[in-house]
Amino acid sequence: MMKTVRENLLYLFLTAVVVVGGYAFLRYSYRVMDKAPFTQEIVLIILGTVATMLITAMLLNKQTEVELKKEQSIKFIELKSEIYLDFIQHIEQLMLEKSVTEEDHVRLQFLTHKLAMVASPAVLEQYEQFLQVFNRSTRDESLDKDEGKAISSALALLTVKIRQDLVGELDAQGIYDVAAISQQVIDNARELNNG
Repeated sequence: MMKTVRENLLYLFLTAVVVVGGYAFLRYSYRVMDKAPFTQEIVLIILGTVATMLITAMLLNKQTEVELKKEQSIKFIELKSEIYLDFIQHIEQLMLEKSVTEEDHVRLQFLTHKLAMVASPAVLEQYEQFLQVFNRSTRDESLDKDEGKAISSALALLTVKIRQDLVGELDAQGIYDVAAISQQVIDNARELNNG
């Protein structure tokens, strides 16, 4: 941020020097060299070229800055998606094995730390509620059908928050209501639990 401000001030200063210097030189050339043909036109061409170069450099600098921010944003979303999918795959593995070992708890602890780095506050709050359900359901290190349903329901609520974190802005711009999408995700999980 500070570097950008300094660069912008430098470009502004250079532009001011060119304009003021060019004006002074133009005034000088009108007085001293008004007998030489095309002197005024040549001075104006030089001033225009220098001013165009400075403006182009400033615009390219801004464009590069915007592109870098966009690239960072894309990489961050990719990282978020990767961590979210890793978490969901881990829960899927636990549900299929129907048991939770000490190693599984350690892996979940590290996934929790990864989530803490990238997840939005809403996801972290819902994740805490998911962990409460998960811990209650896995106290005996095995998962029966009811415990699996409880975890699945808690995971559905968490998935809604994850979706809002990843594509919430797109959902808000779309034709579907965000609340309707959330309700559909929860209904889908409920239907699977009843099946």
